[in-house]
Amino acid sequence: MNVAILVLVACATLVLFLGPLRNQPLWRATITPLASIIGSGFLVLGPVLAHDFGSWAPVGMAALCLLAWSFGSAIRANIARIDTEEGSAGEWSERISAWVLSVAYMISVAYYLNLLGSFAVSLTSFDTPLVARAITTAVYLFIILLGWTRGFGALEAVEYPAVVVKLAVITGLIFALGHNMWSVHQQDSLVFPVADIRGWYAVTLFFGLIVTVQGFETSRYLGVTYSASVRIKSMKVAQYVSTVIYLVYVVLLTYAVPISTDNVSETEIIHLMKSVAPILPVLLLVAALAAQFSAAVADTGGAGGLVEEVTHKRVSERQGYLLVCLVGLVLTWLADVFTIIAFASRAFALYYGVQSFIAARNSLGGYRIFYGALTVVGFAAALLGAPVEG
Repeated sequence: MNVAILVLVACATLVLFLGPLRNQPLWRATITPLASIIGSGFLVLGPVLAHDFGSWAPVGMAALCLLAWSFGSAIRANIARIDTEEGSAGEWSERISAWVLSVAYMISVAYYLNLLGSFAVSLTSFDTPLVARAITTAVYLFIILLGWTRGFGALEAVEYPAVVVKLAVITGLIFALGHNMWSVHQQDSLVFPVADIRGWYAVTLFFGLIVTVQGFETSRYLGVTYSASVRIKSMKVAQYVSTVIYLVYVVLLTYAVPISTDNVSETEIIHLMKSVAPILPVLLLVAALAAQFSAAVADTGGAGGLVEEVTHKRVSERQGYLLVCLVGLVLTWLADVFTIIAFASRAFALYYGVQSFIAARNSLGGYRIFYGALTVVGFAAALLGAPVEG
């Protein structure tokens, strides 16, 4: 099994690196939102859903993906409108949206880097919150140094290799989980876990997990490089691909891998995969570290640029980087990973609510009703999102 997984991961890596996809404009535009959607949140989400929602985990996953697609629809409508209406990008609602997104990025960087710290120590004898936070702090200091001296342009080339590694490892993970599920089925030992939560808390926890399917909105801000039509298509492709991956992953995990009835940790998937294939924890660790660091650098750069834009350059981009890191360091030492995930989910839900409001205000008929309802859902999620009880 280890050999088969490694061969499959190597083949997937070669296809994505050397195949015709790499130079396709649509695929290049898709990489940015896809990289953001399928971060290590992907690894955290499976055990959390299986533990808390039990056999209903795939339904919860499908609902999250459907909600993400709906919010994506609102953002796509805004991309198309801004492309045809000169000056609409500078209206007051778009400025508010940019402010909200800059704050969301600050929190998401803390989410990425705290997961990085947790995964970095997960297979060592130093697996404690203190050591994980120390590693996160060290990475923040490195990012501050990088942002003030060289900027983040030097790391742009890292994005594609990081995504390739991540998708290749996910290919191996899905293969291993599929093989494991077939073996469990042959032994008539499929697992049907009982939900640990229900009722209102299930709804608030659902809202608190929105950030794990977040990232599609990055297509909205690729206008310098890609046309509106390409950005809209890239978001759709990224959401199609991520939805399929998420649903297959959650189904294979929920019904074939026993989840502990105790509280889950953010690195639970690493320990669960030891029973599926010994090589998987190491591969997942490498993918998680690469994904989290590249995503954190990308969001730090995005937040710094947004802060400079919304303050009309009264705060420079480099000062924006410093602000991102200071906010992240406060969150790192005052909150646990699941609380930061809930904070990030609330921030992005608020952003999606504002974007849905903009889409509703500029739509007619059924679309106005649909986007209006999404506005309510986004604002409700921003108010009510609850953390996982880790």
